[in-house]
Amino acid sequence: MRKSRLKPTVLKDYRITIPASFFSMILGLAGLGSCWRVAAKLWHLPAWIGEAIMLLAVAIWLVLLLLYVSKWLWARADALAEFEHPVLCCFIGLVPVSTVLVALAIAPYSHAIAVVLFVVGAIGQLSFGVYRSGQLWMGGGKPETITPILYLPTVAGGFVSTIIASALGYREWGALFFGAGLFSWLALESIIIHRLYLFEELPKTLRPTLGIQLAPPVVGCVAYLSITSGQPDAFAQILFGYGLLQALILLRLLPWLFQQPFAASYWAFTLGIAALSLSSLRLVERGMTGVMEKLAILLFVGANIAIGSIALGTVRLLLRGKLIPLPTTGDRSK
Repeated sequence: MRKSRLKPTVLKDYRITIPASFFSMILGLAGLGSCWRVAAKLWHLPAWIGEAIMLLAVAIWLVLLLLYVSKWLWARADALAEFEHPVLCCFIGLVPVSTVLVALAIAPYSHAIAVVLFVVGAIGQLSFGVYRSGQLWMGGGKPETITPILYLPTVAGGFVSTIIASALGYREWGALFFGAGLFSWLALESIIIHRLYLFEELPKTLRPTLGIQLAPPVVGCVAYLSITSGQPDAFAQILFGYGLLQALILLRLLPWLFQQPFAASYWAFTLGIAALSLSSLRLVERGMTGVMEKLAILLFVGANIAIGSIALGTVRLLLRGKLIPLPTTGDRSK
């Protein structure tokens, strides 16, 4: 029988060196599960598929949360290095944002638990967003540290909190979170586009983070629809239209983006992909017909193919022992 090449000490390190960016898996899976929940109502598809995806998202969230807490307990040097990194630190905002999304997954089964998770996650994302924004306001940033990852603490946190607050019956709070997310997005968008246009191209390892560029308009569209009612107005359609433009630009860039071999970083695309589909489904659910109905079908199929492919690729990396980065030591002098 072939023996494992991983030594016990390495396995122990693997359990405690989870990057915060891995929580992007929860955003993509919960987003896809939400798509299935709406599609099941619109097209009478099996409801259990959406619930199974949500269950998977909750299970992975629990595992990642335990591993991430372990990292702070037993690999503090690595955790602090990530927290202090000018780029990677923004991924930490995904920890509370994913908690908010887990509240959405659980809401149909336990409103009380969902509310608790939402409150904890919303406070966490707001706190980290304020902390990180305060750092940026003090200046000293460099162009190479400006990437779409900057959207995660305030924009993703604000829009996702809007959606779940409204789903749980707190629409007034949702409106406040929407304002925080919307104007944070508008402020950051110009800075990020300026960097992409005028400075050196992103290194290959960071190129998958451009997938985050798709998320703000379409997650914002879903968030806006969650705090409004009736036939979708022009603003909702404007947000969706800008999201479509971002998707087309990313499609045009695929050969350049794929110069980076497949890695867990490709989950950065999944929130935007899921939200693009979900926003079209919500628009149809709210009364839009014609072209939007056809787009909803196309985008739903595309979201399943894209996120399913990334999930399968992730499983393959996990089975090959190449998913989780090798742990670093506490010695930062090397």
